[in-house]
Amino acid sequence: MTRALLSLGSNLGDRYGHLRSAVAALAGSGEVLAVSGIYETPPWGDPDQPTYVNAVVLIAADVEPRAFLELAAACERAAGRERDPERRFGPRTLDVDVIAVWTDEGEPVVSADPELTLPHPRAHLRAFVLRPWIDIAPYAQLPGHGWVTDLLRSEAVAVDLPALVPRPDLPLTLPPAPDAPPPVR
Repeated sequence: MTRALLSLGSNLGDRYGHLRSAVAALAGSGEVLAVSGIYETPPWGDPDQPTYVNAVVLIAADVEPRAFLELAAACERAAGRERDPERRFGPRTLDVDVIAVWTDEGEPVVSADPELTLPHPRAHLRAFVLRPWIDIAPYAQLPGHGWVTDLLRSEAVAVDLPALVPRPDLPLTLPPAPDAPPPVR
């Protein structure tokens, strides 16, 4: 099974609902291995917009790496994402980025394809990706950039960390497996 780390973000409409719907769609397209907590974050790259809620998801599926990009785009379309070419980092109902992909053997996939650059070319600079990633994988490494814990301490990222606000009141949970027994109450 190929694994991928996907970053989810929303700052328009039902932000929490968009993230929950994306996790449900991802679960329907592969095996969701882990879901981070949600963090409320200031906008990155374009400050004149509402705050975001961000999380990351680790998913596994028996697909080629490009399929994760197609899945990300399908989640965005389902949330009504409209791209504004004048505002590359502008507001959005849902943004799903493919951060990194690993082969069945656990080797990182590296790609310079402009449509699917792997690992994500700016992930090492984004506290809103790295901090949630630590929630689900404390010993994670971003291919080509090193340990995520070290990246969080880099000056470029550490300056953004204080602005991230954990939102435990907005839990993202794994959907139950189709053959799982009902929860005990």
